[in-house]
Amino acid sequence: MDPARAEATPLPLRERKKVRTRQALVDTALRLFTERGFDGVTLDELCDAVEVSKRTFFRTFSSKEDVATAPLHDLWGVFLDELEEAEPDDGVPLPEVLRDALLRALDGMPGEEWAHRVLLSRRLAALNPSMDAHGLAFCDRTGRAALDIVVRRFDLGGAPQDPSRLHAHLAVDLLVAAWHRGLEMWTGGPSAPTRAGLAAAFRRADAAVSESLALTVHPRRS
Repeated sequence: MDPARAEATPLPLRERKKVRTRQALVDTALRLFTERGFDGVTLDELCDAVEVSKRTFFRTFSSKEDVATAPLHDLWGVFLDELEEAEPDDGVPLPEVLRDALLRALDGMPGEEWAHRVLLSRRLAALNPSMDAHGLAFCDRTGRAALDIVVRRFDLGGAPQDPSRLHAHLAVDLLVAAWHRGLEMWTGGPSAPTRAGLAAAFRRADAAVSESLALTVHPRRS
């Protein structure tokens, strides 16, 4: 069960306990890493703080990097679900389908506490190369998963050299680029972090992608 949807879906007691444990690990990790530095907290110390075993930790996360980047991983997991279920009208451009799926995923994140977790995670990633590398690898896997979904669901060609698959791949790449620019603007902004603010920043960046594709340049005249 995706933790981002757990609040809206009745769960058995055992599953509710798993969701609570997972969230406690994320919140405690982000707090401790922020207070003491990512390298200043061992996995044993994190597990002791949440009162869980390392075995329990590894049933949910693969590493310290994984737990520290979980808030955005949750978003992209819901994005893939939204993309799988999308039923756009005929003739809708693929970039719009991708954008709208991501905005629906953002809207489904559980409250403003999620936005605060994202902010803490991004600030930590800016200081820790291992977290940044982990995030880039996750981004690559998610982009490939999104491409596989749209190729399969919208019959855009299977071979790598197929023009429609290439166009779909580029559409996914542009979505990811717009997301990163929007996230960057939001993280560095002066206002308190909110989910709506992140959505607005992404919308601005997404619109700027289209404008940049139409940008013309002229040689400087001496």
